Amino acid sequence: MTRATAVSGKELDRRLALAAAGGSPRTLARRRAEGRMSARERIEALCDPGTFTELDTLVRSRADGGGGSGGGAGAEAARPYGDGLVCGHGQIGGRPVCVFSQDVSVFGGSLGEAFGEKIIKVMELAMRVGCPIIGINDSGGARIQEGVTALARYAEYGRLNIQASGVIPQISMIMGSCAGGAAYSPALTDVTVMVDETSHMFVTGPDVVRSVTGEDVTLEELGGARHNAAAGTAHYVATDEADALDWVQCLLGFLPDNALSTPPSYPRSGGSGRSGRDDLTDADRALDRLVPDSAGGLLDVRKVLDVVLDDGDLLEFQELFAGNIVCGLGRVDGESVGVVANQSAVSAGVLDIDASEKAARFVRFCDAFNIPILTFVDVPGYLPGLDQERRGIIRRGAKLLFAYGEATVPMVTVVLRKAYGGGYAVMGSKHLGADINLAWPSAEIAVMGATGAVEVLHRRELRAAGTGPEADQLRARLTADYERTALSPYAAAERGFIDAVIQPCETRARIRAGLRSLRGKRSVQQVGKHNNMPL
Repeated sequence: MTRATAVSGKELDRRLALAAAGGSPRTLARRRAEGRMSARERIEALCDPGTFTELDTLVRSRADGGGGSGGGAGAEAARPYGDGLVCGHGQIGGRPVCVFSQDVSVFGGSLGEAFGEKIIKVMELAMRVGCPIIGINDSGGARIQEGVTALARYAEYGRLNIQASGVIPQISMIMGSCAGGAAYSPALTDVTVMVDETSHMFVTGPDVVRSVTGEDVTLEELGGARHNAAAGTAHYVATDEADALDWVQCLLGFLPDNALSTPPSYPRSGGSGRSGRDDLTDADRALDRLVPDSAGGLLDVRKVLDVVLDDGDLLEFQELFAGNIVCGLGRVDGESVGVVANQSAVSAGVLDIDASEKAARFVRFCDAFNIPILTFVDVPGYLPGLDQERRGIIRRGAKLLFAYGEATVPMVTVVLRKAYGGGYAVMGSKHLGADINLAWPSAEIAVMGATGAVEVLHRRELRAAGTGPEADQLRARLTADYERTALSPYAAAERGFIDAVIQPCETRARIRAGLRSLRGKRSVQQVGKHNNMPL
């Protein structure tokens, strides 16, 4: 090594060391005491060991932070290397990813011009390479002293979020604050993860809310992780940062690198599943005893998923939002599947605005990334009432119809029990394009339940009977007749709307066989610029 090389190498090492040190030592020490990682530690914990390569380490703000524009120590402190953002590429599970992590120890993690340009650059790299992008958010918002140039970067990388939507998986991790304009980028990504008690995301903070509206709210009430989960904004609430990072690693195992590839497959143990009955287990047979005798009894759909999915594993999305429908990722035969299931244990599994929007978003996510969709139906229909009508149940409920109708991935639907009215039509019916539709013998596919139907169909006869034991006997007889003739899967099966009525114990094997038969499914792309979802 020549003397000139040695001298220049020392200067490079000095600058890289300054960049690696981060910003305020006091901030870093306080956050470590709170059990929180630095920006670089988060990336190191997320990526496979030794795979992360940092980009733009020596980028600095072009704004004068007060220390002048020269090369002295004062200028370096006012314009730190990296500008408060660590970004680059690495691997998770041996597969490529791009990552950026905001450093709250540098200017409070605020977004400036150079900071924003680094995000844009790594997002563009992810789109060119065709790999997931993970954003670790921990920012105080826009850098006030940089003015409109900071605001411009919000809009620019928001535009990239939109261009990348449905092209590469986009995952947002909220590991601290995410306020103001910064909150809209996570809302545009596919999945948002927050940490209980330490993550906060909101458009306007408590002080602004108090001054404008007079409402006195805490930071946790306004933008805490559980608040955002209940609102449907956060897909998962982690117990701590390590849990959040582990959940994202698990999530990526279900997803393809991009929309032109397929999710990874994993070997599994178990029977061959070549036919409906050739590998029945005790767990399969337990499904035969799952349906309650009473029509109003609860059927916990998670017990079905425990049997159908490999190892019973479900990575659930938005568990704290719209609990009357379950959405999540699992595997069947080692292949990724998306699950949409009515949960009658919560609000009888009725479809309302929140459930419709939750499921619609999830169906479109699966369709975008070539993940087959399994639908389990046990729905009494849409929730009636003035509140739902005023809030737009027609327009917003139609989103789920739209999502299933435009999906082109393999779709298998199983009607477990109730499938009444519009709920039958919307929940992955044959008429919306589902490939394989199965039903248990307990399935009730009809316009409405027995009680309501009898009141409508036999109104005059019941009115003439009046009240008393004879009238009660008449109502009971008419109800029993309707249940026998109309509340069954057989009328739908006779018309080909149900491909097979199966015993519950056959469910896992029939789904496996069905999905294998659909692996070669191809779709015809629509002609036109884009469709017009009822948003």
